[in-house]
Amino acid sequence: MNEEYFKTLKSAETEDWLDFHVIRPFSFLWARFFAHFDVHPNTVTILSMFVGAASCIFFAQGCFYYNGVLGLVYNLIAILLLMIADILDCTDGQLARMTGKKSRLGRILDGVAGFTWFTPIYFGIVYRFYMHHDIEFGWLGISNTQENTIIATAIVLVLGFISGIAGLAGQQRLADYYIQIHLFFLKGEKGSELDNSVRQQEIYDNMTSDTSLVERVFQKSYIDYTKKQEKVTPQFQRLLATLREKFGSTDNMPESVREEFHKNSLSLMPWNGLLTFNFRSFWLFLFCLLDIPACNFLFEIVAMGLLTCYINRRHEGFCKRIADQI
Repeated sequence: MNEEYFKTLKSAETEDWLDFHVIRPFSFLWARFFAHFDVHPNTVTILSMFVGAASCIFFAQGCFYYNGVLGLVYNLIAILLLMIADILDCTDGQLARMTGKKSRLGRILDGVAGFTWFTPIYFGIVYRFYMHHDIEFGWLGISNTQENTIIATAIVLVLGFISGIAGLAGQQRLADYYIQIHLFFLKGEKGSELDNSVRQQEIYDNMTSDTSLVERVFQKSYIDYTKKQEKVTPQFQRLLATLREKFGSTDNMPESVREEFHKNSLSLMPWNGLLTFNFRSFWLFLFCLLDIPACNFLFEIVAMGLLTCYINRRHEGFCKRIADQI
């Protein structure tokens, strides 16, 4: 891997093994291709949204147990489309760093891309359960009547809503925040994209009538995004405020504080990586191939929820400890 490739990464420390050794090198080649044709990174992000969302059609139809080989083919097409979407989503950031075409809108779009994929996918899974649920009904000993189907589908829809809002969205939002925090202490304020809701509100308030409606809507949603990140990290917010109060700027903090934070944060990065696309998508793919996709909702809520709580408690714990020592 050459120096040009490494310059397109946020940091090797925040990449999981699969991203660093497989996805990112492949995305780097695509970034060079798009750069050659002067394609803007935001265009690549939007393309990833369409490709990822399109996979919902095949996830909704892909049932080997019920439809045989055709169902398996649909599943594989869905998986392929979602993997392509992820590659494109990685490509846009590398392309932005390669060409210097970074933008506030690009940062916001990158944050919502995954949610744009998974919202239609989760609705597709609910529809798939409504159409095909013999396996689940057999496990639970439920008669396959129309009334039971409607009730069970309503329950799966609620689980999907909880999984998508409290699970997927909240977990990936927190994972992204911890990556930016890690980069903030590793590279300083200019080397990260650690945003805060106060600053984002100021940007929104300073928008003029010439600002496009699309940009205003995305900026408004990004204020809420950053507020939610801050709400679940009170000890980090306290540490940040303490550093700024005592040293004027976080860039002036003692090197010992930076090293202590970096050491603790680095040990958490492999766990944090499990909240991102690769690990959670493996389970989605597995459940879909086993023709029990609704089980992914339970996995998101229970297993991924417990993992998120563990990561959050550890991160908040060492933030509190460091703040108390300053």
